[in-house]
Amino acid sequence: MKKLVLAFALICPVMMVHATTAQQSKMTSCNKDATGKKGDERKAFMKECLSAKPAVAEEKKSTPQQEKMKTCNADAKGMKGDERKKFMSTCLKK
Repeated sequence: MKKLVLAFALICPVMMVHATTAQQSKMTSCNKDATGKKGDERKAFMKECLSAKPAVAEEKKSTPQQEKMKTCNADAKGMKGDERKKFMSTCLKK
């Protein structure tokens, strides 16, 4: 058991190093798009590319459960306390 825990402790940090963040992915993409640009032109392009907001398609979509929560919240408007808890529980189970 100790060997298993030790192996996991040694492998886990190595795996984390290889995880790519969104910013790193964006940097890779922008670098690829900047091929052929030099000097101030490249600097300006990289600044614009890295500061750009993600496209609508890349934005996080709501899950069906989140959509259900929004609907139930809207329907529960005006309810408070135990009445609201009971209503939300029933609504979310549908």
